[in-house]
Amino acid sequence: MYKRILVPTDGSDVTGKAVTTAITLAQALGSRIRTLSAKEPFPYSAISEIQPIAPQEYFEAQERIAQQRVQQVVATCEAAGLACDAATVEASHPYEAIIDHAKQHGCDLIVMASHGRRGMRALLLGSETQKVLTHSSIAVLVVR
Repeated sequence: MYKRILVPTDGSDVTGKAVTTAITLAQALGSRIRTLSAKEPFPYSAISEIQPIAPQEYFEAQERIAQQRVQQVVATCEAAGLACDAATVEASHPYEAIIDHAKQHGCDLIVMASHGRRGMRALLLGSETQKVLTHSSIAVLVVR
């Protein structure tokens, strides 16, 4: 049924639940898992002299954090006896990067965590998971 499962990660505890769910599905279905972490682009300012950190330092820190996140998923998959492909990508809108990555790599299921925000907090903060659900033509499984 599902042969290629994408598990985006932001490194949160709730993402761990999505990884566990994806592993269980992959084992049952004989699927392959991919993981993706989106890096935030450098927050350029109109006043370039007031940058709190140099762009290269920022990019390196973002890559280091993203690599740690995906390697955590890879290690969890390997411990369960599954191979996992990992990638990082810079994205202003992580939901778009998730959907694009899934399409580019032929994923037929996206397994994502939801922080379960409700009410005004959800309205103000938005949700990458909600945006993926809204815009994806690929099946999405939401784990809480």
